[in-house]
Formats: sequence, C-alpha cells, structure tokens
Amino acid sequence: EFDPGQVKNTEFFGLVRIGRLRKMILEHHDFRVPTGITNSSIVSCDIGDHVAIHGVRYLAHYIIGDCCILTNIDEMNTSNHAKFGNGILKDGEPEKIRVWLDLMNETGCRQVLPFDGMIPADAYLWAKYRDDRPLLEQLKQITQNSFDHRRGYYGMVADQCVIKNSRILKDVKIGPHCYIKGANKLKNLTIHSSPDEPTQIGEGVELVNGIIGCGCHIFYGCKAVRFILGQNSNLKYGARLIHSFLGDNSTVSCCEILNNLVFPAHEQHHNNSFLVASLVLGQSNMAAGATIGSNHNSRANDNEIQAGRGFWPGLCTSVKHSCRFASFTLLSKADYPAELNIPLPFSLLSNNASRDQLEVTPAFWWLYNMYALIRNSWKFADRDKRLNKIQNIEFDFLAPDTVEEILSARQLLQRWTAQALGRIDPQIQAPTSEEWTRLGEKLLRASDPRLKSLEVLGENMEKSRRKVVIQKCQPAYRAYEDMLYYYAVNNLIAWLQAHPGAKFHDLSAALKNQRQTQWVNLGGQLIPAPDVDQLRSDIRTGKLSAWPDIHNRYEDLWKNYPLEKQKHAWATLTLLLDVAEPSLPQWHSALDRSLTIQQYICDQVYISRKKDYDNPFRQATYRNQEEMIAALGTIDDNSFVKQVRQETEQYHRTIGEIRQRG
Repeated sequence: EFDPGQVKNTEFFGLVRIGRLRKMILEHHDFRVPTGITNSSIVSCDIGDHVAIHGVRYLAHYIIGDCCILTNIDEMNTSNHAKFGNGILKDGEPEKIRVWLDLMNETGCRQVLPFDGMIPADAYLWAKYRDDRPLLEQLKQITQNSFDHRRGYYGMVADQCVIKNSRILKDVKIGPHCYIKGANKLKNLTIHSSPDEPTQIGEGVELVNGIIGCGCHIFYGCKAVRFILGQNSNLKYGARLIHSFLGDNSTVSCCEILNNLVFPAHEQHHNNSFLVASLVLGQSNMAAGATIGSNHNSRANDNEIQAGRGFWPGLCTSVKHSCRFASFTLLSKADYPAELNIPLPFSLLSNNASRDQLEVTPAFWWLYNMYALIRNSWKFADRDKRLNKIQNIEFDFLAPDTVEEILSARQLLQRWTAQALGRIDPQIQAPTSEEWTRLGEKLLRASDPRLKSLEVLGENMEKSRRKVVIQKCQPAYRAYEDMLYYYAVNNLIAWLQAHPGAKFHDLSAALKNQRQTQWVNLGGQLIPAPDVDQLRSDIRTGKLSAWPDIHNRYEDLWKNYPLEKQKHAWATLTLLLDVAEPSLPQWHSALDRSLTIQQYICDQVYISRKKDYDNPFRQATYRNQEEMIAALGTIDDNSFVKQVRQETEQYHRTIGEIRQRG
C-alpha cells in the first residue's frame, strides 16, 4: 500500500524508510489533513504507516510512528548525543556538561540527576540524605547505568501524534497521542503520553532539559528549564518552572517556581506568586502575591523552606528562609519579618503588627474551617486521574505523620500553659520540663477559669525577641484530642471491616506493637523511618541496584502501609487511654466518642460553609435573595454538605455493627 503520488516536492537524504502510504484523511478534533509527504526536507528517518508530513522544513534522525500529523514545523532534529532529558553522559563527554537539578536549595548542594521514570520519592531520597555519601554515589551510578552510553539514538514521535505550527523540536522523545501546537522550542525532553492519558503542549511554550509525565497540559507561553513535571499536572498562562520537580496532580500558572521539590497535589495559579528553594510536602495551595523564600536575609545564598502537607500561605504573604512549617499550616496575609519554626499542625499564623507579636491558633482548621479541611482530603483523591499510579500518595489529613505532630504539639501546649500560669502565680513550681508538662496536662483537662485570660507564649518559633502568643490554647488542646480519637477509631474500624469475623479482642493480637514515632513523607507516601533506613542500606550495598527495584520496594511498603497505620492507630488509642491494653467498655466508649466527633464534623462542615451564604457582603452583589439562590443555590443544595451527611449516616450504621461484634 504505497502510493508514490502522495509524496511531492520533498528532498530525502541518507537512509529514509517509509511505511504504507495511500490516499486518506487524518483528523484530530476539527483539524483534517490528507496523508502524504509534501514540501519537506527529510534526513535519515524511519516513517510509519499513513502519515501526514507537510511543510516540515528540516526533519532529521527521527522515528515517526503510524498515523502521525506533522505540519508547518521549522526544525525537528536529533543530535548524536541526545539524552532526552536524562542526566547521563554519552561516550566521550566530560562530566561538566551533565545536567543536574538543583532542588530545595539555590546553591546546588542538594542536586539530583533527572531520569525518565523519576518520581518525587526518588528526588526526596536523593536530595534529603546528603550526609549519606555512599548512597548518593550509588544513586548516581544506578542512573548512569539505566541508559545506554552509546551515541546515535534517534528521536521518537510515537503513533498518532499531532505536531503543528511549531518552530524547533530537538532531541525530543514523544509518547503516543501527544498533541503539540504552536510551541516555540522543545529541546532535550522526554514527553510521556498515552491514548488514555494524552499530553498536550500549546502556544508559545519553551521547554528545555526536562521530563514530562502522562496526562500533562502545558499552554500559553510557559517556560520550563531543567525540570520534571509529574503525571496529570498542568503549566499554563506564562508559568515559569526552573530547576524544580513538580509532583503529580498539580496545577501552576502565572507564577515562578525556582529550585523546589514539590510533592503531589500542589495548586499555585495566581499572578505574581513566587516559590524558591523550598520542599513542599504536597496538598498545598499558594495564593496570589505570595513570595515564599524570596527575601534575602544575609550576604550568603538563601537557605531553604520546608512546609508540611497542606501548606497554605494567604494573599500577599512573604516568608523568609529558613523556615519550617508543620502540616496544614495556614498563614494569614502578612509580611513575616523573621525566620519561623512552627511545630503546631493545623494552625493559623497571624502577624499582629499593632501589638508587634506573632499569633498562632493551633487546630484552627478543625475548630473553624472544617468544610475546607474535610473537603481537601476528598478533592485531592477525586482529582487523582492517573491511570498508572507510580507515586503512591496518602491523601487523608489524619495519618501517622500528622498524628505524631499532634502528639508533640500537645506536649508543647501542656508545658507552655503551665509555664504561663507559673509566671502569674509564684506558688506554682515545676523545676523540670517533664514536670511542667504533667502540670500543664492537668490544667488543660480542668476547667480552671484563669486559662481563659491566660497569655500562653510559644518558644523557639520565631527568630526574634518579640512574643509568640498561642491563642485558644485549651480549645485547641481538646480539638487535638478529638482528632487523635477519630484517627485511632477509624483505622481500627477499617481493620475490623477487613476481617469480618474479628472482634475487639482480636485487635490486640493483630495490632499490638510499640508505637512508631518517626515517619517519612517520601514523595507523598508515608513510610516508617526504619524502613527508609533499610531502603537506603539496601541501595548502598547493591541489593537494590536499579530504579525499578527501588520502585518495587516502594510498592511493597505501600502494600504494608494500611497495617502499619492500623498498628499506629492501636498504639495511639492505648496512649490516649493510658493503658497497656484497652478493655471492651473502653473500646465502646471510644466508639461512642468517635460517633460524637463524626456528628461534630458534619455540623461544622455545614456551619463553616453556611457563613458564606449568610455573609451580608456576599449578598450585597445580588438584587435580592431569589437572585442569590438562583445563582448559588442554598446551603442544603451543596453537594459536599450532602455527601458528608450521607457519610455520617453510614458511620452511625458502621458503629452499630462494630458494637454488636463485641
């Protein structure tokens, strides 16, 4: 099936092989072109069946798949040393030309080698453990050995790709069903795509030295240099991504991201926001005007910022290096003048300029923003459209990492409360930190009226001499306790549901274990720290000698994770009850308490969302109540409010079934 009449006004050089070619029409959306090769110049290429190549002024050293459309392209060329975005060296090349990614720090002290198939867990393992020199050397060698060092590989355009109205594509490997239109420059890239997860690259885009995952969309003048873009992620509206790894399920637009490692589910789509030299552990959102890490505070290079899951700086927030934030920290609009170390999760930070003090409200999300907190876990999982989930992700806001942060935060609140009362009551004495903590626990569990007006001060949270005031300490302490109970009971219920014949006494036999206090967020996947240490050891010794082996270990650990989390939940419950092993009445009491907490969640989801409907300033833009209802509906029509109510009803039934087991 070769019709030579379909080849017109085209020059061929070197060895060019052409597959089947007959008269037909190829169509992509509303774009229809006839098959054939016309008005082009082709050097040493293999061309598949039934292609449409029109107006490609220079096409050299590419393998073109079946049913591809290439039209109006200035240059498509593959050099003999093409690496397609991988940080490797070809025969005869000096070390100085190797491409590195400078993640988490501007100085390059945490640099990693990009490679096709790299996920956030790999990047974190490589960038974080810099003191483990044998590990770093082994990872470098594994990466180099993962690819052929010989020169002469061809570029690839896989089946049913469409490339049109673009200028330069050099050293690019493109997966099937990819759609590229109006790109300015694509150089040294691997672009993954598939029929079910096609990648699209649009107008004015310039991409150099990168790896792009399946299902990505890059449009409207974006620039990316030395980067990895995870699966199902988006760059648009002039975003700049430089020396950074942006994890799966992320969206970035109208902003600049430099020298960062960002875990999955990151949102940053407002103009003028800036993120530099940071480790962001995912499920995060940066508002317009936020500048995270851009403030120089010494004559040396800036250091870095580490933000836990759920990091959310508000409008026009400015934060300096070096800072560390616990999970689900919300920063109110402010120019924070000094470095911060916030160990209290689910907190709201506020810079009170009138009083010249930093104010921290622990457990703010749980107390006042329940709708957003519960919806976050749901929406991140719902938006995970990846078909091939290489990077495993924990989306639940209550997980071993946040629970351990809560347990540490409770001890801090205990000590700080006791010390605050000791400042106004000289009769209170506790010489050691442990004694202050025990005293604080008694105070926070009591109904001492002095606590309402007590000024509790945090320690070592800001690099300044001004006060750090902990607000609503007692409500936050009780909220933390509710969160711990809810986490523990829910995970123990999950174990019982997975074992239909099991009863309460079986929990201890299956889950009793010493509580694992150290967990590592490895790209979104939570792993006990000893398992990470063993992983590093196995890489150092060569037991794991290839990236697929390392990824298989991640997968094995993920399969073990539900049981590890349930063991952690059992240990958390015994800690809360202060017993070695809970009794059946204590278990039933914990079930009742979790039911009360679930009802509280349901009520607070409704109340926190209802504020938007009752706000008179939101109502002011409508002529009357009828117009507002027609535009927004009512709170009772809200789909997520309905969903939480249904989940609460199901939770009542589940608790009833668990209680009947005994």
